[in-house]
Amino acid sequence: MVQSLSSEPEVFNDRFTNGIIGPHTKMLGPVADGGTIVFITTPGCWGPMITPSLRGGHEVNVPVAVEGAEIGDALAIRVKSIRVRSKASSSGVDRPIEGAYVGDPYVAKRCPRCREPWPEYTVEGIGIEAVKCRKCGASTSPFDMVHGYTMVLDVESGIGITVDSSWAEKIAREAWSWSALPRNSKQVPILIARRSDLVGVAARIRPFLGQLGTVPAVDIPDSHNAGDFGYLLVDAPHPYRITREQYEHDLTDGHLDIDSVREGAVLIAPVKIRGGGVYAGDAHAMQGDGEVAGHTTDISAEVRVQVEVIKNLKLEGPLLLPPEEDLPPLAKPWRKDEWEIVKNVAKRYGIEPEPVAPVQVIGSGPNMNEAARRGFMRAAKLLGMSYEEVLNRVTITGAVEIGRLPGIVQISMQVPIRILERLDVADIVVKHYNLPY
Repeated sequence: MVQSLSSEPEVFNDRFTNGIIGPHTKMLGPVADGGTIVFITTPGCWGPMITPSLRGGHEVNVPVAVEGAEIGDALAIRVKSIRVRSKASSSGVDRPIEGAYVGDPYVAKRCPRCREPWPEYTVEGIGIEAVKCRKCGASTSPFDMVHGYTMVLDVESGIGITVDSSWAEKIAREAWSWSALPRNSKQVPILIARRSDLVGVAARIRPFLGQLGTVPAVDIPDSHNAGDFGYLLVDAPHPYRITREQYEHDLTDGHLDIDSVREGAVLIAPVKIRGGGVYAGDAHAMQGDGEVAGHTTDISAEVRVQVEVIKNLKLEGPLLLPPEEDLPPLAKPWRKDEWEIVKNVAKRYGIEPEPVAPVQVIGSGPNMNEAARRGFMRAAKLLGMSYEEVLNRVTITGAVEIGRLPGIVQISMQVPIRILERLDVADIVVKHYNLPY
């Protein structure tokens, strides 16, 4: 549902969903084709996870419709900038609390004492146990943090460092300020957890978006708009269950947790509802491939993206053009001097080398093997190649990288320019990587 009728060159967005996203979500905009969206995002995983009234596991921005985007098109989303707003973050390994949810602790929360679903809450003191049911007073977070940390973020120097218990407690008592929680956010900042199991661990700040994409064709929890988490919704024992067919066709894989979805990247996302509905959230200060702890340093951020409609490009999942330095070695674009050498070597054998460009196809599924298989299938269908040709091209001109455990992968390969021209994305890819052809 689009809120306004006339398109705008820029849309400012500091509004958030209650955790559910889909065709019934009211959208801002539309923003003009070629226009800009400025998102003020909330911290992603842990805050919404411990907030019992939020239903999706995250708290993402409400989507923005794009002028001219129709079902069966795609949207090129250029990440122009990501500015960290939070001064600190907290994260760690989770443990669900039995009795505080029905089937899925991210989605179907309930008070473990009075059984109120998605209970309203109060915060009394600090610690995760301070989140209490307003109706009966019981601690009501469906998650505990088994091993966690509090990290201060020195954005100017680009360094984060984990602090001791005295600083963790000081930050917990001023959690809303340190997290720079946006005014419209409804979450409890996870900084109240006051965790300090890691002290003096330094990390480089390298911000990216865990959530960026388009609205799925079915109303689902925002954190489950991906092939791994989305699988948990199939025939689930709560109101947000979906069918296997909806799982296969209606998701858009907006929740990727791929650390290359950062400043300088281009994400090409499928349009599965009219207007597309671009949304963002779940920004992180840094993350290694796989997000093996299950969570990382959630932050509030100011994000600027530019959007462009690509007509009649029907995608089953996103394509990613990461910054060149993030590409695996074999997928890096050929530079002019290299390509001259390629042509000279090929000439000796009477061969004309075909100009190519790097593309990443996102694969998703309930586990790594299934995510890779689905990614190869997506690539074969989109590019008009056999499954076996995709396997060969990935093996010698690309790689399979882990985005997130248990089931998000980046499948890189060098794709012939003629195929990208047929898909009407050649100009985007060639300009993005400044290719010599």
